[in-house]
Amino acid sequence: MIATPALFTRRRLMAGLAVVALLVVVLSGRAWLTGAAADDAATVAVVRGTYADIVEVRGQVQPVRSTYVTAPFDAGELQILKIARNGDVVQAGDVVAEFDAVNLRRTIQEKQGELRSSRAELEQTTAQSRITIEERKAAVARAEFDVTRAELALGEIGLVSEIEAERNRLALADARQRLAEAKAALASAEANVQSDHDTRQRAIDKVQAELDRATRQASALQVSAPTAGTVSILPNYRSATPMGGNPQEFRQGDRAFPGAMILELPDLSSVYLTARIDEADRGRLQEQQSASIRLDAIADREYHATVSQISLLARTDFTSGWPPPKQFDLTLMIEDSDDRLRPGMSAAARITVGELADVLLVPATAIAYDDGRTVVYRQMRRSFEPVPVEVIRRGRDQAAIAGPINPGDRIARSRPGTPAGESEP
Repeated sequence: MIATPALFTRRRLMAGLAVVALLVVVLSGRAWLTGAAADDAATVAVVRGTYADIVEVRGQVQPVRSTYVTAPFDAGELQILKIARNGDVVQAGDVVAEFDAVNLRRTIQEKQGELRSSRAELEQTTAQSRITIEERKAAVARAEFDVTRAELALGEIGLVSEIEAERNRLALADARQRLAEAKAALASAEANVQSDHDTRQRAIDKVQAELDRATRQASALQVSAPTAGTVSILPNYRSATPMGGNPQEFRQGDRAFPGAMILELPDLSSVYLTARIDEADRGRLQEQQSASIRLDAIADREYHATVSQISLLARTDFTSGWPPPKQFDLTLMIEDSDDRLRPGMSAAARITVGELADVLLVPATAIAYDDGRTVVYRQMRRSFEPVPVEVIRRGRDQAAIAGPINPGDRIARSRPGTPAGESEP
């Protein structure tokens, strides 16, 4: 059989139509599979369960008890030579900071030299005073001898002339006067010596006290940990810039004023979260309410806490625009802390303020409004059907509803035609 040109053309046409039909089938199947996957991703099943009303806050971790390490109080302004690193685990008695002792060493050397000089002067003055006292005592002895000799001469009154006897009486009176003067001079010299000795001794005691204080200050330049703990370096507020930059932590080379708190040793066995809440949330919170905490720096676990304290008075926050909002201080005690927690870590807390049992739960983004009605969009075979519902309670992520819808029904995560993750106001 001979193939004619018409037959050849007909075969080519049939082959082309077969290829086109095959491509249509393949593309239709792919579109169907892609649409099914998209529908599964864009819908969620309605479930029946317990709705938890949540209040979210942010705060910082703080220890219940902390021991602060300070710079020496009476050593003047000092420069930090060495300081422990953040996170170091230390035991009681370990050196955590050392300060520059150059000025104190110079002071100690000066006071030691001054003390030696003062003691040498005291010894020299004491020796000179001893000589002066001995001279005064010798003068008193000579005066006593003159008085005795004059008294003996006066005993010869009956054997000498009246003129000679009168001369002897005058000599006795003169000797007694010189004796009184010598005794007065001795007493005055002893008083002067004692006064000078006391003055010099007080000066020595003063220098000794200054030397002892400088020695104590030098020994205090090595600061030891009073208790065991984990080192947390405190900010050096002198390093803050005039433009309001955050202060840096104390580090080697910084200067610290007397008594400055340079680091703390927190007791991480018990920690709490401090936060602030708005006036609108204050009435919903009560003590002993449970909460879950997520720390920004520890993403692999969730901590549990309870509300331990809510301030009675509000504080005005002037940094949040106008009019300034009023906020209350909130404290949450963390129940399952571990050694990874550090003071100052930022965290987000979700506080359960109420629960509704046996309600229908849907994503908050699934709630929409259609012709003045609150609806969710239930998935049908080829489209979505708006179903009127009543919103019992709505949170940021989840809502509790009631209406003609059953658990297991699949609804749109958001209104069809609305970008994913958005919901109507």
